[in-house]
Amino acid sequence: EDGSGKLDLMKIATLIESTAKMGAIVLDLKAKLMDQIEWLPVSIGKLNSVTELDLSENRIMALPPSINGLQALTKLDLHSNQLINLPDGIGELVNLLELDLHANRLSSLPASFGNLKNLMNLDLSSNNFTHLPDTIGNLTSLKRLIVETNELEELPYTIGNCSSLSVLRLDFNRIKALPEAIGKLECLEILTAHYNRIKGLPTTMGNLSNLKSLILRKLKVGKNFADLRALPRSIGNLEMLEELDISDNQIRVLPDSFRFLSKLRVLHADETPLEVPSREVIKLGAKAVVQFMVDLVANRDTKSPSPKKKKSFYFGFRSIFRRSRTASTENM
Repeated sequence: EDGSGKLDLMKIATLIESTAKMGAIVLDLKAKLMDQIEWLPVSIGKLNSVTELDLSENRIMALPPSINGLQALTKLDLHSNQLINLPDGIGELVNLLELDLHANRLSSLPASFGNLKNLMNLDLSSNNFTHLPDTIGNLTSLKRLIVETNELEELPYTIGNCSSLSVLRLDFNRIKALPEAIGKLECLEILTAHYNRIKGLPTTMGNLSNLKSLILRKLKVGKNFADLRALPRSIGNLEMLEELDISDNQIRVLPDSFRFLSKLRVLHADETPLEVPSREVIKLGAKAVVQFMVDLVANRDTKSPSPKKKKSFYFGFRSIFRRSRTASTENM
């Protein structure tokens, strides 16, 4: 140990040996390694009975390949280190339920990562990812995926295979569009994507029947307003939606289907040039906005002519046009 009470490499090796012999199931090394320690001893692979390992808030740059020996591991916390990549062996930790990798220097995941089929919580935030591998779709038990504060420009279409996902946080990236496959995430309850560059939402968003919170604030950073100019009509299918944030966008008119969002209780639309409904209605809150849309559509329906009359006029016009064409060809 040094004066700070942190462990040197020899002390770590001794601690690993004693932990392995005792068959301990928890090892907490959070902020306990000396600053100059950037690698862990190979002997860490002997911790085959440890279920929870906390190595967070150190300066680890790499994990040894022997990490694959931690077969009992269900929780691995590596946040706030200096990791640049992960060894292939991480894919052998098939009992892993929680993996926290936030605040490292990762830009890719090993091909074996898709083998972590029991993983439920994955935090990749505050790294250097520009894309996620297609194998992310193999993580069918995943409930929470946090990838905020990266350099992501898109999500893989395979994200739709993460059928257990209930929380997806995409804030502070460079995402230009959400894949249509996002509509397959029928368990999704929270989707946050503020501070991105999204220009439109796929109509498949309407399939997210359990979505409660949708945060789309300030989608394009810069001098101009964001480019999101409309919400899809299918947004009216989000019957469980309670919170919607469309602040700092260019939406002027809410779709008629907005009237079906009967559970909406929070609506943020600051710095959005909404005309329908007006700013005055927005200030009255979410319930008032939904009611305004209900009344607007009802009033329009009572004033407009019945569709049947329109239809018969249109078909009548077509038949006249057809007869006149027939007559003109006969005269030729």
